[in-house]
Amino acid sequence: MASSFEQMRANVGKLLRGIDRYNPENLATLERYVETQAKENAYDLEANLAVLKLYQFNPAYFQTTVTSQILLKALTNLPHTDFTLCKCMIDQTHQQEERPIRQILYLGNLLETCHFQAFWSSLEENRELIDGITGFEDSVRKFICHVVGITYQNIERRLLAEMLGDPLALSLTLWPCTDTQVKLWMSKYGWTENEDGQIFIFNQEESIKPKNIVEKIDFESVSSIMATSQ
Repeated sequence: MASSFEQMRANVGKLLRGIDRYNPENLATLERYVETQAKENAYDLEANLAVLKLYQFNPAYFQTTVTSQILLKALTNLPHTDFTLCKCMIDQTHQQEERPIRQILYLGNLLETCHFQAFWSSLEENRELIDGITGFEDSVRKFICHVVGITYQNIERRLLAEMLGDPLALSLTLWPCTDTQVKLWMSKYGWTENEDGQIFIFNQEESIKPKNIVEKIDFESVSSIMATSQ
């Protein structure tokens, strides 16, 4: 049986083709589609950008809650540039005066600049922002693991736990990310730990492969160059 998202995706796809994508009467359908994405941990960037474009053309229809959901869903697709695309389509007034949007932009900046510990601390103070956004935290952790994987060869277990929002490392009691979950992410990416608490991530040196560049210049090209220089 097809999910609500799959059923809506086909209809929205037809709606977005042609001039109908700029019809504000379609906003209600598109906004329900955004909510479905949040609930079902699905994602459709094209449709979400269409919503923001309609808000640009029709400021009176602007919805803070829907815009917040779109921004949060864009964050779940890091390291892709979706968040920046969405942010650029939101009026500066809304960015500065709408508290949920302002807070989400701040969280996005922390993630994009790899201030992961500060991100989890700030999110803990604003957990209502992600109500109804299924899978948000795990999507963020997937991005963090991506950054760790391309940055570190070895990392201390405690530091990795802090970056993933571990409750013991951050002295919080409400986080679902336990020591067991850290092990789960280690297992997912094939990371191993030694007796000293160091986690082996990847040998970056082994990933550097030399490439031989061979340039072929025929005789006619050389002769023309020599004739020009004379």
